[in-house]
Amino acid sequence: MPATVLSGFTHNFLGNAPTWYKQVIILFLIANPLIVWTLGPAVAGWVLVGEFIFTLAMALKCYPLLPGGLLAIEALLIGMTTPDAVYHEVLVNFPVILLLMFMVAGIYFMKELLLVTFTQILVGVRSKSALSLLFCAAAALLSAFLDALTVTAVIISVAVGFYSVYHKVASGKGYHHADHNANSDEQVIELHREDLDKFRAFLRSLLMHGAIGTALGGVATMVGEPQNLLIAKVVGWDFASFFLHMAPVSLPVLAAGLTTCWLLEKLRWFGYGARLPKPVRQVLEEFADNERIKRTKADQAALWVQAMAALVLVIGLAFHLAEVGLIGLLVIILITAFTGITDEHQIGKAFQESLPFTSLLVVFFAIVAVIHEQHLFKPIIEFVLSLPQDQQPGMFFIANGLLSMISDNVFVATVYISEIKQALDAGSIDYEHFQELAIAINTGTNLPSVATPNGQAAFLFLLTSAIAPLVRLSYGRMVIMAFPYTIVMGSVGLFCVINLV
Repeated sequence: MPATVLSGFTHNFLGNAPTWYKQVIILFLIANPLIVWTLGPAVAGWVLVGEFIFTLAMALKCYPLLPGGLLAIEALLIGMTTPDAVYHEVLVNFPVILLLMFMVAGIYFMKELLLVTFTQILVGVRSKSALSLLFCAAAALLSAFLDALTVTAVIISVAVGFYSVYHKVASGKGYHHADHNANSDEQVIELHREDLDKFRAFLRSLLMHGAIGTALGGVATMVGEPQNLLIAKVVGWDFASFFLHMAPVSLPVLAAGLTTCWLLEKLRWFGYGARLPKPVRQVLEEFADNERIKRTKADQAALWVQAMAALVLVIGLAFHLAEVGLIGLLVIILITAFTGITDEHQIGKAFQESLPFTSLLVVFFAIVAVIHEQHLFKPIIEFVLSLPQDQQPGMFFIANGLLSMISDNVFVATVYISEIKQALDAGSIDYEHFQELAIAINTGTNLPSVATPNGQAAFLFLLTSAIAPLVRLSYGRMVIMAFPYTIVMGSVGLFCVINLV
């Protein structure tokens, strides 16, 4: 225990994070003003981006909202950006914030239906390669008509459900033990520890296949990713036009991605290939049978309500009847009203997962505001536009891909599409070439950005979700597991942009 008030402050700073981590964050905070005053805000901006990525990489040591928030506050104080600029970035991305606030909570109220459905798939499909392909392809299909964050929320909800069921049994408890801490292995019986580690590896691979699937499908349609809708509006494409323009790139990449999924499971490379242990499968089968036997008429009615709400969700998102977040709020209201969930505290639990990440995303937009204010990407854009026109689509794909790996792909796409729109308005390029560059920007921000969790909001959400520490899915492990997909999707995408667009 701290002996003095000063040592108490030291102890409380960033809580249980390692001492070395606290010292590194303090070093960042001391160094940033010095870098601004000596080397200028542009250099300090790139340093800040690196520091923020460090906080994301160390997400399992300390939730990035805290150190990342301190860095963002300091950036405001030393004039690297302004509160108005941060507000503007938040306002531009408000649909994403609405989505996180309400859609993730909406998925929470559908967890019984999701768990029933995916448990049947898990125990029914015994081939891990087939199961991985199914997860990846299903995530791709859903992301094409829903959006990547919503689909990722579904996958996370399912994985948490599976993990909780077995972790209770491995700890010597029943399926429905109410007060159980799945974050702690202290009560796990020694006999089950090896199977639990294998199950973690199994879930990690399914989560990553599913997350990659959201990128494979999300690139194809105007509702798949937030920047897709923005690009479609600027260029003037409707749903069908967007799909047809992206198809020469998105469809070959989809085929290559699914092939990579199958090969990784067969070859067991990069952390893939873990099989579901027989004892775990037995537990899940018993759980499914037990759930089916004890299901009352009220429970069956609740499942029907959730299924109808899921149908409303799919129709609403597929036809973009309203902003995604508002459709999520509709789902919350429908399910809670017709399943008897009327207590405020019961409803509040649904928001526990999404609001910390929403806060982190706002901090991320503050870092994006620094990038925008300091024009960190402008030299790259000017260089690409100075190249011969036939080289520009490929270079735009590469530039967008590299920048999306370290920044937010929504921001990168926004900057690039606005720059080439200005070039079109100025008469520097014609409309046909403008469309080619728009395809390169969309595919460049969606495909190579799977390399790091900060490249896509869905990947960042997965990294900072409740399931990541449970299955030991760290930033570094995500980068390693995404690496083969990055190479395949990036190279096939680049080839198609150069030769088919």
